[in-house]
Amino acid sequence: MNQTLLLVEDDRNLADGLLESLKGAGYHCLYADCASNVAEQWAQADLVVLDRQLPEGDSLSYLGDWLKIKHVPVILLTAMVSVSDKVIGLDSGAKDYLTKPFAEEELLARIRLHLRSGAPEAAPSNSVSVGDITIDLDSREVIQGGDAVTLTRTEFELLVFLAKNAGRVFTRDELLDQVWGYNHYPTTRTVDTHILQLRQKLPGIEIETLRGVGYRMKSA
Repeated sequence: MNQTLLLVEDDRNLADGLLESLKGAGYHCLYADCASNVAEQWAQADLVVLDRQLPEGDSLSYLGDWLKIKHVPVILLTAMVSVSDKVIGLDSGAKDYLTKPFAEEELLARIRLHLRSGAPEAAPSNSVSVGDITIDLDSREVIQGGDAVTLTRTEFELLVFLAKNAGRVFTRDELLDQVWGYNHYPTTRTVDTHILQLRQKLPGIEIETLRGVGYRMKSA
């Protein structure tokens, strides 16, 4: 686990116990006991556990500026238990509000929750891969073995269709319908020509010819 937590708590006895638990859970921990020591460590944190009552006063008066340094999940720790206090804390930018006394297991669970929620999501892939060929559907780029391969529009559409349907057999008429967009074409030989061109431009591409039937892209 490589995540870094910043604990801001002026009660040293409480802080020592929490730091031991957090480190035991696998987190890298930073610590500050007053507001003046927070800013320099805030940028390194993935999540902050923040006491509301610091020697300089209510930590919420600093929270807006700290979040400008880096917008991270903040869990407030406080003995202030009224609903209005909770609302103020959450409206100030905190993600969660835990009142003292609290169970360390609950704090750890909330930390895990907010780290999962705050983790950047992987961008959805809009590509198709078959064998050593990767087809980027957005950029219309085709890569084989690390090298870009230039295809015509129709070659690209034919490759994409076969790759998306790898393992299925298609007749020439079906390919004309699906790729060229209509059922009848002067000659089905145009499919053969484009298959040949793909084989020439993409050495080793596994498009099988089924005599008397059609073509099939071999699945992985």
